[in-house]
Amino acid sequence: MSDKGRILLVEDDINLGFVIQDNLKIAGYHVHLATDGKQGLKAFNEEKYDLGLFDVMLPKKDGFSLAEDIRRLNQTMPIIFLTAKSMVEDKIKGFKVGADDYVTKPFSIEELSLRIEAILKRSSGNKIADYENYSIGSYTFDISTYELQHKDLTKKLTKKEAEILKLLCQHPEKVIEREVILNLVWGDDSYFNGRSLDVFITKLRKYLKEDPSVKITNVHGIGFKLETAKD
Repeated sequence: MSDKGRILLVEDDINLGFVIQDNLKIAGYHVHLATDGKQGLKAFNEEKYDLGLFDVMLPKKDGFSLAEDIRRLNQTMPIIFLTAKSMVEDKIKGFKVGADDYVTKPFSIEELSLRIEAILKRSSGNKIADYENYSIGSYTFDISTYELQHKDLTKKLTKKEAEILKLLCQHPEKVIEREVILNLVWGDDSYFNGRSLDVFITKLRKYLKEDPSVKITNVHGIGFKLETAKD
């Protein structure tokens, strides 16, 4: 297993994506390849990554939008944009949405590798710990087993229930937009998935009802927030 770092590569040009993926693997990185922005966002939710490598012109969700969604949830993961565009305005937009670097196509794999290595060295002290357990009021939530425990009672959550609750736990007291939750968990923000999300939120509220200090608040027209009343 490679150990230099985990990279999320989002590139819709399959041939270029495979070339980048293979070369970075040879260089010692673990690389997950997604081919559109929504796939990339879902992959980001399912694993921990040390760096994101995003093409700008992506189907379903462009690279700038993908970076904006990720920055709402993670302020520290470095992001490099890959693009055929060389306009100053595009580069400025990339940095405004949270890019750490910008590589214009065509580029050499050696140059890309050196840029990735330099950024990871600078950000090595900012990695977020991958906690497996969360305290939610008087509950304990074990992400690795999908188990929500309250005193002597243990509830086994489904995968989607666990993913939604994990998102809320990772960002307590903060509103997470419906669109972001849907794209992270389902990979699509369709109407039907939106109705499913509402059903899952209702179930999670039921599971958490033993502690009245814990609430999943619906912020109308925006999203949901996990709140725990402070003494």
